[in-house]
Amino acid sequence: MRTPHALLTMTVTAAALAAVAVAPAPAAGADAVPSPGTYYVQSATTGLNAADNAGAVEQHRPRGNEDRQQWNLRADGGWHLLENTDGPGTCLGRGGDQARTVACASPEARWQITPVGTDRFTLADPGTDRRLTVAPKPAGANHPARLTVGTGTGDLATWYLTPTAPATRPMPPQDRRTLDQVTFLTAHNAYANGVDGGFAPPFVNLFPNQNRGIERQLADGVRGFMLDIHQTPDGAILCHNSCTLVSRPVALWVDLQRMVDFLRAHPDQFVTVFLEDYVDPAVLRAELARVQGLSEVLYRPDRTGVRENGWPAMADLTAAGQRLLIFSDHSRAADRSAGLTRDSFGVMYQREWTVENHWSMGSGAGTSDWSCYSRWYDAGTNIPLTRTEPGFRPLFVMNHFRDTTVASTAGTDNSKLADRARRFCQPAACKKPNYLAVDRYDLGDPAAAVTSLNTYTYP
Repeated sequence: MRTPHALLTMTVTAAALAAVAVAPAPAAGADAVPSPGTYYVQSATTGLNAADNAGAVEQHRPRGNEDRQQWNLRADGGWHLLENTDGPGTCLGRGGDQARTVACASPEARWQITPVGTDRFTLADPGTDRRLTVAPKPAGANHPARLTVGTGTGDLATWYLTPTAPATRPMPPQDRRTLDQVTFLTAHNAYANGVDGGFAPPFVNLFPNQNRGIERQLADGVRGFMLDIHQTPDGAILCHNSCTLVSRPVALWVDLQRMVDFLRAHPDQFVTVFLEDYVDPAVLRAELARVQGLSEVLYRPDRTGVRENGWPAMADLTAAGQRLLIFSDHSRAADRSAGLTRDSFGVMYQREWTVENHWSMGSGAGTSDWSCYSRWYDAGTNIPLTRTEPGFRPLFVMNHFRDTTVASTAGTDNSKLADRARRFCQPAACKKPNYLAVDRYDLGDPAAAVTSLNTYTYP
């Protein structure tokens, strides 16, 4: 089990952020304000949604049509109203310097919505420089939940108006679809299968995340592999939490060799590995050096202009033979202090190339938490699911599993994967999931969700 650690971005000018109306009039550039409809009001800083909480307006984890997070946008003269879908007649408004819900007929419910780049907006008290704002982050804490109305600027006062049912486009033809447009079935803790070898101490070993070995997973269409690696005198070993008391653990190079051999035999396929990484960089480099043919298939996005030009077409990667992408959740800063960075030998730092939602939906039984929020949002880190950069959109890793793997629960959860991706996680990230990570991929037909997501793009 993975443990916790782990739209298009616009250039916003200072002038655009500072611009406010000084007299009631139809909003300039009103044609750039979204059409009437149902939206999430989503912070550009945290990726969290504005929600009505007994009259207070707070930022909450995205929860689809739950938790009073959806707002009907409509024009009101030269301004706009945002009426809560769960409270007819109740709108997102202001009470002094706090955001709160008020009667839609109140002047405090009116907002001047100003575009500050495609899909991003400020919401201002008409005729003033007061905007809906996320409160600044105290040292050693998250941003406060309660939203304020003040003179904030920058991303703290910038919002996505994310449609609850966005228009999609058909997937491009095979020869033109890019890596960030494709969705892959991904096995959470793929090594913890009880087939290839031991993966945990005796009791934990009774709860495998998968029940088929890596070679069978590849044959079944799994193309993303989450692997936990720990350091032993034998190198980088695949184990849960530690390798102490584990019988017959598998070395990382063994599973990577299986994947490289598969790619050699299937030149049209692409595989991604996600390392939950507890080894020194020199140990990992030595482990990769044991994999025959790895350099022939390894994909290096850091060397091909991805951050400037976006992800390449899958057909181009196939033609170049670059079909194995490896990520590590390790810290670049820690590696620099050690004198050897992982990307120097082809392992990418995941937080630089992807976004990822929180790793757990709850315990292995009972109620589940379908909210979809960043795994990397805490007192020390703020990487919202909505993060992008000019010309570059991170890949989206969607986790969909529990703390403990129970077969009946995994089967039920997997059958609901497409629904959670569509209603919860896709709008939370303002992008389509690229990797659907599940336990027991053989139950509940998660491959059907992958197939469905691969019929369209999220513009």
